[in-house]
Formats: sequence, C-alpha cells, structure tokens
Amino acid sequence: MVLTLSPTKYGKLLSRTMPKRIETAEEMDHFVEMLEPLSRDIAHGSAGPEEVALHSLLLMLVREYDDRVHPLPPGDAIGTIKYLMEQRDLRPVDLTPVFGARSIASLVLNRKRELSKAHIRKLGEFFHVSPALFLE
Repeated sequence: MVLTLSPTKYGKLLSRTMPKRIETAEEMDHFVEMLEPLSRDIAHGSAGPEEVALHSLLLMLVREYDDRVHPLPPGDAIGTIKYLMEQRDLRPVDLTPVFGARSIASLVLNRKRELSKAHIRKLGEFFHVSPALFLE
C-alpha cells in the first residue's frame, strides 16, 4: 500500500516531532510517548496517511534502538522466547495464539515439547522478528 502524503501536513508533523536516530533512554521514552496517541488514532481509524507514515517511522526508530541496546541472546530458542516475553511483559497465556493452546505453550516453555515449523513461523510473526531466532 502506497500512501499519498500532503507535504505540508507531513512537514508540520515532522517539524513538531523531529524524528532522528534514538541515542538515549530519555529520547526513547520521548518517542514512545509520541507513538501512543498516533497508535490510538490509527486503531480508531481517525489517522490520516501522514500520521500513519509518522507512526511507521517512529516505530522503526524505537525498534532499532531497542535492538541495538537490548540485543537478543543467541542460540537458545526457548531462552529467546522467554526474553521476548519478559521485555514485553507477557505471560505464557499470551502465547496461546501462537501455540493454539495454553497447555502447549507451557510444555514448550518448560522444554517438554519441541517447537514445530509452524510455531517458529508464528513466533516470528507474533514478536515481529526473524523466525531464524527460534532455530537451534
């Protein structure tokens, strides 16, 4: 989907928010605060294409900072899942959409059941990361 932006409206949004590569935790907090009303407007359908574009840009900057400052641990799929859950304040029940049942999520997290290819793909989609993170 290609958004047609009003240069004037988008320029005003950019001059107000002044997005740039995030270097400090304070900047991170500032951009996250800016994302919240944009996310609400998008969810309610009241955001224009300029707000959607700004939201996408800020989200990219926040993710880049988070990936740089809090890199994922390599090699342990279950450890990676637990790390991602902790960072997002999730509980095993929150992974039910990935595993299809609360019991399967529990078995996987307790290393009593292997991840399937479908689980790996769904985990990548759920956490918005490469599925390769969950390969051992």
